[in-house]
Amino acid sequence: MTSIRFGTDGWRGVIGRDYTFSNVEVVSQAIADYIKSQRPPSRELLVGYDTRFLARQFALRVAEVLAGNGFGVGLIDRPFPTPYVSYEVKRRGLAGGVMVTASHNPPEFCGIKFKAPFGGSATPAIVKQIEASLFLNPVQRLFEEQLTAVTEVAPGNEYFDHIKSLIRFDTIKQVRLKVVADSMHGTANGLLRQILKDYGIDCIGIREKADPLFGGVFPEPMEENLSALRASIRENQADLGLATDGDADRLGVMDALGNYVNTHQILSLLILHLVRQRHWTGKVVKTFSQSVLVDRICQKLCLQCQVVPIGFKNIADLMLKEDVLIGGEESGGVGIKNHIPERDGILINLLMLEAVAQSGKSLHEMVLQMWQEFGEFHFERRDLHIPLNVGQSLVQHLKEKPPKQFAGLPLERVDTLDGSKLVFRDESWILFRQSGTEPLLRIYCEAGTRQKVEQLIEEGDRLAHEE
Repeated sequence: MTSIRFGTDGWRGVIGRDYTFSNVEVVSQAIADYIKSQRPPSRELLVGYDTRFLARQFALRVAEVLAGNGFGVGLIDRPFPTPYVSYEVKRRGLAGGVMVTASHNPPEFCGIKFKAPFGGSATPAIVKQIEASLFLNPVQRLFEEQLTAVTEVAPGNEYFDHIKSLIRFDTIKQVRLKVVADSMHGTANGLLRQILKDYGIDCIGIREKADPLFGGVFPEPMEENLSALRASIRENQADLGLATDGDADRLGVMDALGNYVNTHQILSLLILHLVRQRHWTGKVVKTFSQSVLVDRICQKLCLQCQVVPIGFKNIADLMLKEDVLIGGEESGGVGIKNHIPERDGILINLLMLEAVAQSGKSLHEMVLQMWQEFGEFHFERRDLHIPLNVGQSLVQHLKEKPPKQFAGLPLERVDTLDGSKLVFRDESWILFRQSGTEPLLRIYCEAGTRQKVEQLIEEGDRLAHEE
């Protein structure tokens, strides 16, 4: 029996190896079985897909299986963002949605995300039920000539009208900012540029053409993949650059100098903006690999801060139950209240633009001012491709027998919410976390200087390769 394992947001695999049409059918049947078990009032579902190789054909296969289980299926007629699918599921009161995407993963991957009726990532409890349904029942599929239950649908404007209602475009327009929007050849192709153009805001779009190979870089808006954005900012003397990942639920930001503004800084700046400028209230939720800055800001602003395991589904779960102001993860996913419980790269990029415009400062100056008030922190993540058992062994060893010192620094404690995080007396930390689905050990590190980050992460790299 083929092994299918769900990660932090859905199931992903290498196309043609793990991600095959037969496995897509199995996962689709499990989703159908889960939805039927919930006895939803609606029998309608929405299926979307990204710009990856064969994504539309895989999405059609998902639709065939869902239709074979008695559901009416709307299949979006072009690659389109994940947050759009999530929003439409909630707005239209659907039984759920399926997005065929591997998000920010390399081009050889594809995947499936299930979007629950509340308009967000499946919660851990939902994922557990879907996984329990894998291979449980035979696949029921309607073939193309029988597909009267599948309707091709064009995207509507309701999602865009909603996110526009959350942003102060008049503030942005008054400051006359020049923006570069980088779609990274993904589903947001041209969308940010068009929204800003509608309000008369100067925006240059790059990497807007759909490309299953994403122009030769991973569609993850991290610094190493954004050299094209940096070049365009400098060439056009822009005030900042905004990027979205492959399915547009994550973001990346660069300032006018071409400096990468990481998601720790983005989340921290947005908390300050929403509380001090917008006067919004609520709890802050951050994943285990997010910044110490968030804790310090929450403490000063008298906000409750809760830490959850990595994966936005854990944030979404809390957004459904409590009054959450904002939630964010290290890998570029941020969600806010008054929207769906979902990360949204398009909305959060626009909110960042608003925050910069409202501040009257450059983005670079905003970061420096934040450091002056709350302390300077730098961050790095390193992905090591080592055998699964080696990574798991290292993480377990650090939990059970942590060192008294690491890279010459005395250890304060080890936190084990998700992986093994070594925390030092000056609040710097290094986290080792093994992927449960692939031979990938991620090392996350934050410290007060770039030199200390490098010192810690090099020691982490050495330790991982010693195992």
